[in-house]
Amino acid sequence: MLNYQDLIPELLEIARKAGNAILEIYHSDADFGVEAKSDASPLTRADRAANEIICRGLEALPVKYPIISEENKLLSFQERQHWTQCWLVDPLDGTKEFIKRNGDFTVNIALVENGEVVVGVVGIPAQDELYWAVKGKGAFLIKDKGEMQIEAARFTQNTPGLNIVCSRSHLTPETEAFIAKYDTPNLVSRGSALKFLLLAKGEAHVYPRIAPTMEWDTAAAQIVL
Repeated sequence: MLNYQDLIPELLEIARKAGNAILEIYHSDADFGVEAKSDASPLTRADRAANEIICRGLEALPVKYPIISEENKLLSFQERQHWTQCWLVDPLDGTKEFIKRNGDFTVNIALVENGEVVVGVVGIPAQDELYWAVKGKGAFLIKDKGEMQIEAARFTQNTPGLNIVCSRSHLTPETEAFIAKYDTPNLVSRGSALKFLLLAKGEAHVYPRIAPTMEWDTAAAQIVL
């Protein structure tokens, strides 16, 4: 039986290479090559470059699972519903933040088994951070060539001054109404899967997400949290 933890070194390297490709474009003066997808969300050269690196890296692993990526053509549900395992990938989560050059973008790679995330790797290229988790094995942060286990904060909903994370790009009236229920909350505005990671390492407490989202946006960071 496959030990999922054995995949982590290679997955971290894939995420690191994808992040480096994103940063090369991010720090260049060249045009990002922004296009609008069918849902009006942006797509850049960095999305494509990271997606190619990740898909090529996953296909080279000793285990072979189908890949669902935001930037790949999505096969029909009639075919996907029979998959017991698959990769869920968002090669550049937070493309709007990437275009704004505010650093709030991530690389997300998750392995799903029977509808549940069992492995997740999330990179924050602009901060040179990598997060990883395997189901039941804890969550870890790699930074400055060191690795440390991370833990979420302990609190109650009545605790005053909780840090509530909200999206830079998706703050809605429904989210504002949710936040209003808390006692003197501190709003922390961040983009992409970074919001999950702030919760996972105890720097924030609550992340309301009322607007729709996609599984490739949430899967990898979800298991870290």
